[in-house]
Amino acid sequence: MATTVPPRFPWTQRLTAGWESDGVCSLRALRRWKRYLSATPDDAETIVSHSLRLPVMPALSGSPESPGKKLLEGDDTPEEVVVAYHERTKHHYHRYAASLGQMDWATQPDPFRRYEGAQLIRFPLSDTRRTLPYWKIYVPGSVAPMPLSIDSLSIFFRYALSLTAWKRFQGTTWSLRANPSSGNLHPTEGYAVLPALDGVHDRPASYHYAPKEHGLERRADLDLTVWSALMAAFPKSSFLVGLSSIPWREAWKYGERAFRYCQHDVGHAVATMRISAAALGWRLFLFSGPSDAGMTKLLGLDRDADYGHAEREHPDLIALVTPAGPDGPHGVSRGLPEETLRQAEAGPWYGKANALSPAHGVDWPVIEEVVRATCRQSKTPTSEDFSRFASEEELFGAPVRSGSLSAEKVILGRRSAVSMDGTTSISAEAFFRMLARLVPTSDRRSMPWDAIPWKPRIHLGLFVHRVRGLPPGLYALARDPDKVETLRAVLRGDFLWQRPPTCPSGLHLYLLKEGDCHALAASVSCGQDIAGDGAFSLGMIADYMDSLITYGAAFYRNLFWEAGMVGQVLYLEAEEAGIRSTGIGCYFDDPVHEVFGIVSRDWQSFYHFTVGGPVEDVRLTTLPAYGPERGNLPDPTVPR
Repeated sequence: MATTVPPRFPWTQRLTAGWESDGVCSLRALRRWKRYLSATPDDAETIVSHSLRLPVMPALSGSPESPGKKLLEGDDTPEEVVVAYHERTKHHYHRYAASLGQMDWATQPDPFRRYEGAQLIRFPLSDTRRTLPYWKIYVPGSVAPMPLSIDSLSIFFRYALSLTAWKRFQGTTWSLRANPSSGNLHPTEGYAVLPALDGVHDRPASYHYAPKEHGLERRADLDLTVWSALMAAFPKSSFLVGLSSIPWREAWKYGERAFRYCQHDVGHAVATMRISAAALGWRLFLFSGPSDAGMTKLLGLDRDADYGHAEREHPDLIALVTPAGPDGPHGVSRGLPEETLRQAEAGPWYGKANALSPAHGVDWPVIEEVVRATCRQSKTPTSEDFSRFASEEELFGAPVRSGSLSAEKVILGRRSAVSMDGTTSISAEAFFRMLARLVPTSDRRSMPWDAIPWKPRIHLGLFVHRVRGLPPGLYALARDPDKVETLRAVLRGDFLWQRPPTCPSGLHLYLLKEGDCHALAASVSCGQDIAGDGAFSLGMIADYMDSLITYGAAFYRNLFWEAGMVGQVLYLEAEEAGIRSTGIGCYFDDPVHEVFGIVSRDWQSFYHFTVGGPVEDVRLTTLPAYGPERGNLPDPTVPR
């Protein structure tokens, strides 16, 4: 799509004429990457400045006619495979990443996984709306911890992974969820490992969450000694939650780029679980480990007898949910004992997974390649210093201690905007508050960032359109104060780097270039007007190569998780402000880099987002999510 760029951005004129920088991702460059991985820190700094500027993959790799073509040939490191996958799955002005190119409705995946034969424990649904103010979930210690029970578990999953509504249009019905998903395809599956609990089960067990039924399917009983060994380091009433992904659900529509979207969705779900825990006075901590193999055993994802021809799930993460306290449990940093995780499979297992599609029209083997490359083999030590981060007062100016909406209304009312009105503006104060929510604090207590152990690796390149009190233009937000100078060196040399006069001192927000950039924002977001019609939109720029160097190929997933968490916070902040937002997974990767002057492959765009005044589709009928709320209405998925 050709778009005229306003003359105040003359250096972006060629972006709208097409992107012609495709070259070959040479093995010679990748061999230098391998040498970089094994270099000493001093050598590495020299090598990175000359070697890690990998050009994009040739156009034929994005052709659906060659879906079986491997990412690389030969004995390649996991990091090389990740780099090759990321380059291959970029969108460009003259071609998109490989996908089927059409919707094969005959093979559309079922959005609901069930385990036939497993006992389903339905959660109770309260008729009473919780009135907890939304702002309180961000204030440590302001919510008294609820006891662990079937009722509190119901609220946890209700806010984290449940259905929030059904939509109907001309006989077609689909569900919405608390955790958003690319294309509403929902590759993410949720699990819980719980102690014996009244109303649930009389012994520890592993469960799969069934969102349509809002209940738990008991997949396995755990030996009491295994449960005790798993949880010995953690406070009483703690439990584990797990997430896995079914790539086929995304690949059905998005082809080879699907792995990216699966990981975005995991990040959104991590944030919804952490936010849900906060609403109950609980905390959630992501383990740096365990290995994928250990998670697979604990969740039963490698049981051939239980899956048969059904689509397989790949493990993503395990997290601890525990009553809130001043500090995180020390056992989180040590991780879960691998041997005990493997022992979890010894108990009896129940249920057979349903097949989601009758057939797969096209398989995308490069997804399996990157899944294997990012497989976590063991715990990755993560020890980061947050002492230079700002305090809450420095980030917000005055801490937020009031608001008009309840947490429940914001969480369950969240919706993805499908169009923006092109006129709604927001105040600079509201804009600053939204951005401040995206930054960890020096005390490591800011929610949801206290759930993850690493410092921010995702920073924002912003297209500001309609923020009262700020000139429109390009802005940058450094989410880590130690990365400000790095970003100055990485981005375009003629940028202004001016602090907005009214910006809180702890928020590292900078005006880069003043001017009307709504057409530019739409152009690099696959020509989607929604990116230019909001109050602002943004690209999430990842500190990419350094992350792979520091933490290995498996951390590629973590970068998408962090981006998804940023997106989820923006969703809720927009809802609380009376506007809407939506994630944008379709964007032209390298043209985004050109806008901000990024010439090195060390930094890459990982996700886009837009925030503004929504245009509601009045043709749609909205139905409540669950039976007690629907009264005597029939199941909306049953044809009438």
